[in-house]
Amino acid sequence: MSQFFDDLMESVQQMDEIRRGERKPSREFTVDALQVKAIRKATGLTQARFAAMIDVQLGTLRNWEQGRREPTGPAKALLRAIHNDPVHVIQALGG
Repeated sequence: MSQFFDDLMESVQQMDEIRRGERKPSREFTVDALQVKAIRKATGLTQARFAAMIDVQLGTLRNWEQGRREPTGPAKALLRAIHNDPVHVIQALGG
């Protein structure tokens, strides 16, 4: 678990460097409404439980899933992490 956390923290640092323009992204990851819903469904969690787990309002999650808004910043990074490794990220979040 420690190695996973170290890898996750390294990814967050790299993301911050990309955001500041100090590093080029290796690939672009967009999160559209269908992806948010698919990411949540892959966890097996309800909207309410998933929203609580990632610390966003239920209405915010619904807006993402219905395409009215897009996740940005840390929420987008967290969704990407869940997409890439749902079991370990959810475990790390206490889910």
